[in-house]
Amino acid sequence: MNKNMKEYLMITIGSILVAAGIYYFLVPSNLAAGGVSGLAMVIGRFAPALPIGIMMLVMNIILFIIGFIFLGSGFGAKTIYSSLSLSGFILLFERVYPVNSPITGDIFIELIFGILISAIGMGIIFNNNASTGGTDIVAKIINKYLHIDIGKSLLLSDFLITLLAAIAFDVRTGMYALLGVIMNGVVIDTVIEGLNISKQVMIISTKPEVIKGFILNKLGRGATVYTAKGAFTNTEKEIITTTIGRKEVIKLKNFVKETDDKAFMTIIDAHETLGEGFSS
Repeated sequence: MNKNMKEYLMITIGSILVAAGIYYFLVPSNLAAGGVSGLAMVIGRFAPALPIGIMMLVMNIILFIIGFIFLGSGFGAKTIYSSLSLSGFILLFERVYPVNSPITGDIFIELIFGILISAIGMGIIFNNNASTGGTDIVAKIINKYLHIDIGKSLLLSDFLITLLAAIAFDVRTGMYALLGVIMNGVVIDTVIEGLNISKQVMIISTKPEVIKGFILNKLGRGATVYTAKGAFTNTEKEIITTTIGRKEVIKLKNFVKETDDKAFMTIIDAHETLGEGFSS
């Protein structure tokens, strides 16, 4: 499977999760937790003659144009696909298993499950350089030009909508919506961080050549070697450092243990790795 197909597959999976979280948990409880859908819910409260679908379509078209200008055509194409997929899956849920009232009747439980499911889906979509449209595009623009985390950017763009929700429905519902926006931002950042995490490894061994060969030839990764002097022994040793994926670190640990059971090894999380072999 090539990279482009894999990205669209992941965007599809993310869209299914977002659609499920919104349709089955947030909408039945009037939880306008940001986004174009939340804004359409608020406007619909004051102007019921305006169809929510039409309002969402108009707002998304405007934001798509802005996204093409500031984020490029690649982002726009994936976002259009994601947005259409999201609408399609919601329509599918409406036909296959429709809901007319909250599943549990407990607004807090509806909020927790709705946000967790949809935020995980949005994190997957964002991680593949797309969005579900709407205020996600605004968040992506803020992230690109101000270098603020996606989740926090989404919080900024959706904060006003939650205030309007408090006016349109009631203060209690508005406060739950605000809590949902905050949770949404935190979960999205956590998901993206988890998907991109790598491992930075430092190894001190009496058999550095063998370990370097394994990293370069078996794992297909690069390594940096520098010489240091031990404070206790006062002898010089080679220190090998490398950055690898989570699955590769298990192979490297096992190999080092089999090669030199007295080797010294430290492993730390690298939350974002850019360059050859990783994200561009």
